[in-house]
Amino acid sequence: MPWQEILTAVALVLVIEGILPFVGPGRYRQMVAQIVRLGDNQLRTFGLALMIAGLLLLFFVRS
Repeated sequence: MPWQEILTAVALVLVIEGILPFVGPGRYRQMVAQIVRLGDNQLRTFGLALMIAGLLLLFFVRS
């Protein structure tokens, strides 16, 4: 049972991650180019903020 939920979550991440390059490939390239120019600390901070937002959303949805 838990593996099914984990694989479902991974599948949804892949679908969501694929939406942006599918809908706007030019804009996606620009966004990736901007991300490349970020420093390591900025990128880590952004990643941490995304993880916290995801955990909060998960907490509210599952409770």
